[in-house]
Amino acid sequence: MSKIEVNTVEPQCGTTLTLGGSGDTVALGSGASQTGFGRTGTVDWITTPKVTGDSPVTVVSGKGYFLNTTAGTITINLPAGSAGDIVSLADYAATWQTYEVTVSPNGTDKIGSLNEDATLNTEGQSVTFVYVDGVQGWINTMDSTSNVRGGSFICASVSGACNTLTTAPDCSNMKVATFLAPGTFTVNSISACAANNLVSHLVVAGGGSGGGPIGGGGGGGGFREVNSPSAPYSASPLNGYPTPANRVTVSATAYPIQVGGGGPAVGAGSPVSGTAGTPSIFSITSAGGAGGAGNTLTGLNGGSGSGAGATSSGGTGNTPPVSPAQGKNGGNGGPVNSNPVGAGGGGGATAVGGNGSQPSSTGNCGGAGATTSISGSPTAYAGGGGGGNQSGTPQPSGGVGGGGKGAMCTTNPGMDGTANTGGGGGGAVTGCKGSGGGGSGIVIIRYKFK
Repeated sequence: MSKIEVNTVEPQCGTTLTLGGSGDTVALGSGASQTGFGRTGTVDWITTPKVTGDSPVTVVSGKGYFLNTTAGTITINLPAGSAGDIVSLADYAATWQTYEVTVSPNGTDKIGSLNEDATLNTEGQSVTFVYVDGVQGWINTMDSTSNVRGGSFICASVSGACNTLTTAPDCSNMKVATFLAPGTFTVNSISACAANNLVSHLVVAGGGSGGGPIGGGGGGGGFREVNSPSAPYSASPLNGYPTPANRVTVSATAYPIQVGGGGPAVGAGSPVSGTAGTPSIFSITSAGGAGGAGNTLTGLNGGSGSGAGATSSGGTGNTPPVSPAQGKNGGNGGPVNSNPVGAGGGGGATAVGGNGSQPSSTGNCGGAGATTSISGSPTAYAGGGGGGNQSGTPQPSGGVGGGGKGAMCTTNPGMDGTANTGGGGGGAVTGCKGSGGGGSGIVIIRYKFK
């Protein structure tokens, strides 16, 4: 192989000038430049990322740009287009879904036939624009959303009102997807390491409402949790990881999320049982908490069982059965000739509801829920609602984890379970305003993203 050095070339017109032969190298001297050779459809990447403080960035044909939107949005101004011009853009920090990139054409130039800005807002996206002509302008010839960032971690997004995807406050390597309402958890790409695809999750159903009058407390929503070794935290005693059927290993697909609603409250008239909460679902299902029983009625079964009316037995928790149990039984009602006359408290995730007619009205409180730090801080969920008391003080308390207080006539009605905890509602008593409604549920997914 030879090397040819050309210092000057006489102008040529209408002839073919051949530089080098097969296997030869044609090199430009130091300080020289080339023109007229055209491009091969590639770009030269500028490896110093552009950041929000650089915005707006006027880009140059033939260059590729890494855009870091960690601190905010970036606007890109395209050059005046000529046929064959090419520009590439790439998501440097996988943050375009949080802070987007706006691409603006020059003057009357077009992007995909429209003289309008284009928006790039997909995590891990990279695009290549080629200028074709005045009709279509810049056309995106390549669009990748499979930026796996080394292939070691999950890349995901969430949708639906009130749902969020944030970095866990207790660990900068973890993302926490929180669903307060129905939505979708979309896994855009998975990890090459199979263990990292087994996600931690919490699925809490809606709590049941209290019954009335002298009604039992509503049961807390079913509580199911898995603490994955790849996304660890301080879990509750109900960590279901040891049971393989509880584990969820994700693939690159969309997972519909159902967040259970709390059972609606009932009045304080004729004996009537409360309404069960609805299930929450993320691959596995947690059952809604049972509605509290009306006076003399037996407690109902559910994720956690409801408290019974006077003279009756509490409902059964962990219905349908799973391991570990997703909830406890409701408390029994007291005899009608007791003082105070009290209904049973609703069961919680970790404790049974209290029985009616204890030495003080605190006996028929709701059962305690479970405390987990999956979101990054300790939070209790799925407490049972307090049973209604015809007389006596103080007002029966709801279980830790969002359970509503039971009614204490004639001054206090049953209270609602706390929203997005799965807490049961408090039971009603005669002459009061009715029972408390159940609290809605929640779904939380935790995974390693870097």
